[in-house]
Amino acid sequence: MRSPEIASDGNVTFRLRAPEAHAVGLTGEFMKGSKPLVKNDQGVWSVTVGPIAPEIYYYNFTIDGVRTIDPANPQVKTGSTPSTIQSILDVRAGTPAFYDPHPVPHGEIRTHWYESKSLKTTRRLTVYTPPGYDRSPGTRYPVLYLFHGANADETAWTRLGRVNLILDNLLAAKKAKPMLIVMPFGYGVPPGLPQSAPGANTAAFGRDLLEDVIPLIESRYRALSDREHRAIAGLSMGGGESLNIGLNHLERFSYVGGFSAGLRAAELQPMFSSFLSNPKAANQQLRLLWVGCGTDDGLFPTSEAFSKLLDDAKIKHVFHKSDGAHTWINWRRYLNEFAPLLF
Repeated sequence: MRSPEIASDGNVTFRLRAPEAHAVGLTGEFMKGSKPLVKNDQGVWSVTVGPIAPEIYYYNFTIDGVRTIDPANPQVKTGSTPSTIQSILDVRAGTPAFYDPHPVPHGEIRTHWYESKSLKTTRRLTVYTPPGYDRSPGTRYPVLYLFHGANADETAWTRLGRVNLILDNLLAAKKAKPMLIVMPFGYGVPPGLPQSAPGANTAAFGRDLLEDVIPLIESRYRALSDREHRAIAGLSMGGGESLNIGLNHLERFSYVGGFSAGLRAAELQPMFSSFLSNPKAANQQLRLLWVGCGTDDGLFPTSEAFSKLLDDAKIKHVFHKSDGAHTWINWRRYLNEFAPLLF
């Protein structure tokens, strides 16, 4: 039994063998709401949806009220909490997408365990090195510190965001400059545990980034260590972290990006009061402040309010309003647009 089965016209059939089930439904990023599956006399449930545009989507079955993955599909999205587990649907176009592997030189993904002195624990981070890194011992590289969202981990930008393939393709097309991309674990407070105070997770993560991660990278890699060659960006929770840390530490970063940033409107003024109080210094120090969000995203009103706050303070920035919701579909596209603007 095959599921999902993608037809040449873009229609997709989902199947589930569950002869004892009473009701099966399908939910996914490729449609609104849910659709019921119909059972045949062999106990196989199915539904056809589409046509579905080429993209990478996530979906689930609900069997008698229990949300689960598609057991016939080995492609699974995981994270640091169970709520993120979903099946993956990859609908491909006739030619490779910007996030697909192209026949170009490829960089590498490297993993490091390290002792975080600030958090007093062992942690892990992921690093993308551009093609030819080991063959160019005399070359030093700028660095983008790139953060995942809530319920994910330091591998999310590789597994789900395809950061390495996006950068490989941009570099081959000479649309971006070679850079290191560092992806740490974005939780200073372990996921699922209560925070001691509002903002405690970002504060703890910020200490780990500034006191442990950046020194580690600059000691182990040929990283340029001045603020002019250091960028920070993230999605959702990580977008809130990147804006908070980056804009409050312009002595460390000159490029700052927030993708569907996880902020609350009431927090904006107090969180960025120091930054907003001196627009002239902000404009002199920032090479780029980039904020993007989809209009169907529940966080769009806050991103829009933040952009207005920046406008009112006359702080230069890019506000990228796009279609779409709070999904990797947008975040991959944002990275593809943000990376060429760096360095």
